[in-house]
Amino acid sequence: MPAASNPDRQRRLLVFNCHEAWVYQLGCLGMPMDVVVGLKGRYKQTWDQQMRPLPAEARLAPLPAVLSCREPYYCIIAHNITDLLDVKTLQGPRLIVIHSTLDGRALEEGSTVPPEKMKAALHQYLDLVGGHAVSVSLLKGRSWGFTEDIVPFAADVDDYPPYSGHLAKGLRISNHIADRSRILMWPFHQQAFEGLPVQLVGHNPKTPGIEAAANWDHLKGMLQSHRFYIHTADPRLEDGYNMATLEAMAAGMPVLGNRHPGSPIEHGVSGFLSDEASELRSYALRLLEDRDLAVRMGQKARETLAARFPLSQFRQGFARSIEIARGKWPGRKTSF
Repeated sequence: MPAASNPDRQRRLLVFNCHEAWVYQLGCLGMPMDVVVGLKGRYKQTWDQQMRPLPAEARLAPLPAVLSCREPYYCIIAHNITDLLDVKTLQGPRLIVIHSTLDGRALEEGSTVPPEKMKAALHQYLDLVGGHAVSVSLLKGRSWGFTEDIVPFAADVDDYPPYSGHLAKGLRISNHIADRSRILMWPFHQQAFEGLPVQLVGHNPKTPGIEAAANWDHLKGMLQSHRFYIHTADPRLEDGYNMATLEAMAAGMPVLGNRHPGSPIEHGVSGFLSDEASELRSYALRLLEDRDLAVRMGQKARETLAARFPLSQFRQGFARSIEIARGKWPGRKTSF
């Protein structure tokens, strides 16, 4: 639980418990952090150990305990405007991370608020409190009108055991597929892979039969053993990759998906891409039958990951984002 007298307080971050895989990356900054738990609307009221272990220098804290602190955090990291409103009386620089496109978020949440009104409200609030926005991709930044600061997430190839691909099965990792069907082009996925040995992993309470990994080691074991990974997404609503895609590449897996302009996969080299379900299915069958091909393509995917999405790039980029947020923070009280 946070305490104002802690000697490390001047460098301590505050981050809300959401997107655990992304928050786990913050451990590379080497800064202590408080993670706000017990939030409304979350499927778990605490840190989800099935997704990631808690970062080494992090500790969990309920919102009331956080709000009782009198000294400012080095930086407050939020994921949405609700997070920002929850800490409106707390002193400290504000940084909001844009994880989704504007239209994608509205679609997933079934929001009745016009997207442009959501966008305007966030811009107005950040201007009011002297906050800063950082986007995980250019597509998402553009959709909200925040292109000043783009810091893609990353994966560390050293975190994953050597790829084997000994299971002739595909793998896809995604939470809440039922709520994100259009975003993830789920009908296309089903058409392409129906009847093939493909394992779906994630928190999906609306879709019986799909379970999350037991923990990160379990997840890494699946990335090591399965033959290929799948990511499909509507280019208007989502990027051509997500964190799980980058993890699969870091583990040495080839990736199958639709022809997305933002995909890091080179067709025929590090995976296969097609907008025709029957063609994508034929590529899946080819990889299921040819483990050596999967190993070669997966190695290329791993090399691409190491070159384009290294953890060092995230560490440097996000450290800079924090300092930008600190520069924008005027030290004013937000007592409105």
